[in-house]
Amino acid sequence: MRERPQSSDLLTWYDTHARAMPWRVSPANRAAGMSPDPYRIWLSEVMLQQTTVAAVTGYFQRFTTRWPTLPDLASAPDADVMGEWAGLGYYARARNLLKCARAVVADHGGVFPRDHDALLKLPGIGPYTAAAISAIAFDAPETVVDGNVERVMARLYDVHTPLPAAKPDLTARARALTPDRRPGDYAQAVMDLGATICTPRNPACGICPWRDPCIARAKGTMADLPKKTPKKPKPVRHGIAYVVQRTDGALLLERRADRGLLGGMLGWPGSAWGEDTPAPAPPIAAKWHVLDTEARHTFTHFHLILQIQIATVAAGTNPSIGDFVDLATFKPAELPTVMRKVFDLAHGSLAHRV
Repeated sequence: MRERPQSSDLLTWYDTHARAMPWRVSPANRAAGMSPDPYRIWLSEVMLQQTTVAAVTGYFQRFTTRWPTLPDLASAPDADVMGEWAGLGYYARARNLLKCARAVVADHGGVFPRDHDALLKLPGIGPYTAAAISAIAFDAPETVVDGNVERVMARLYDVHTPLPAAKPDLTARARALTPDRRPGDYAQAVMDLGATICTPRNPACGICPWRDPCIARAKGTMADLPKKTPKKPKPVRHGIAYVVQRTDGALLLERRADRGLLGGMLGWPGSAWGEDTPAPAPPIAAKWHVLDTEARHTFTHFHLILQIQIATVAAGTNPSIGDFVDLATFKPAELPTVMRKVFDLAHGSLAHRV
């Protein structure tokens, strides 16, 4: 009979091979009594949603340098936080980040609650994030299931039901393996295993601590798992971005409404996004020049193609929407990625270069 996977085997592997991350307390330090900072765990988990560790690390370090504690973040101006978040994507996360920080300060004295149900009531914290905070920050035996964990479970038990339909089964299997002892280290160990050994392609089964009980390895099906239901092709949307510069160099920018894609972020005035390029409706009367190149960006549910129109207007011109920003204070890095792409393409045609 095939042996069952043991959480202790994975923890032994993790004690030696745990990845070093700026928000993580190493197994050795944790064993010595050092506790993770719930603020740093929460911040990292929010940033890591739909994003890689490599992409997040720099943002995390900048955030925690500028706002080292949760009350620091809670008191930060919205525009400063949105500017630091620019480029990380999924901007609703940044809005909820501020809402959550302020709720913890207002309702919990600036300290994250240890109670799992209380965590779930905070803005922007769903089942996954609540489980991660409970397990990693407070060492509670909660089951943390991300894409890495799903892949490990699908292979360990040779589950061929496609995702997302397989998620409840994979979660139940992950829960059955979650130990009462060191559940926080265990949660991170499974994720590390998926990220470094049980990878989507070419898993390194020969050095896996669960190679013997892994059913997919025994059957040779690991490369086929996990199966996923095919996604529908993403639709393409079109729009117009207007880049306006005054003769004194100032650029016209507007802050988008809080709701929706890019909510709360700075950007160029523009049209709505639809199936066809809309009729021009410039934000200001001027002589407009259409660039011969377009800004292309892919969001979660659609591809976007933006026509770019450029104009120069006189100093002192006042717009009906948005505000002119002095060239000396304009920070392209605070634009969301799609708006930064527009700027990069328009940059060479601007009268005053940034």
